[in-house]
Amino acid sequence: MLTLHDYLPSQNGWKARVLLGLLKIPYQTRIVSIFEGESHSDAFLALNPAGAVPVLQLADGQAIAESNAILTYLAEGTTYLPADRYRRAKVMQWLFFEQYHVEPVIGSLRFWTLTGRLERNKGMVEAKRAAGARTLAALDRGLADTAFLVGNQLSIADIAVYAYSHRAEDCGFRLADYPALPGWVGRVRDAIGTDHPVCPYSIDTHSGA
Repeated sequence: MLTLHDYLPSQNGWKARVLLGLLKIPYQTRIVSIFEGESHSDAFLALNPAGAVPVLQLADGQAIAESNAILTYLAEGTTYLPADRYRRAKVMQWLFFEQYHVEPVIGSLRFWTLTGRLERNKGMVEAKRAAGARTLAALDRGLADTAFLVGNQLSIADIAVYAYSHRAEDCGFRLADYPALPGWVGRVRDAIGTDHPVCPYSIDTHSGA
């Protein structure tokens, strides 16, 4: 059976949980205590040298780190990762966009905001907010004439980008300022269903949230 090394408040972990659920793939969860340093233990670093969740461990013990790599592995051969060469490349385009523009910007600001770390990172906040606004504007342009990021069907591109961008209001952005975003957020939410809640940092007593 697959094992997902996870941390419930992580939206990167959330991505994997969503796709596993949509594909009805059985798996077991192993919670990693982020704020207690478990992700930097020797045992965890053997699974992911970068020391970050999630990690998907296969039945034979092999491990895959990085949330979008996990999505790609799980989606192979399904409608969530197109076989068509062009559409597959477009999915990859948005996966790279998410890891370069969404998670490091909106994800970081959200984490700092919800865990009381804005003040200690105040030297970076203004630049992050400007970058976040540019990111949401780019996403809005990309959705101007399409229901989902790659055509008219949910793909792992949507799951990946939605994970942090739909929580942008947690750190001060207004999705209503971007005309195409509220509709897309609603379509993705409807497509994935209600079985994949976003967990607050307060679920972890060590987070300081």
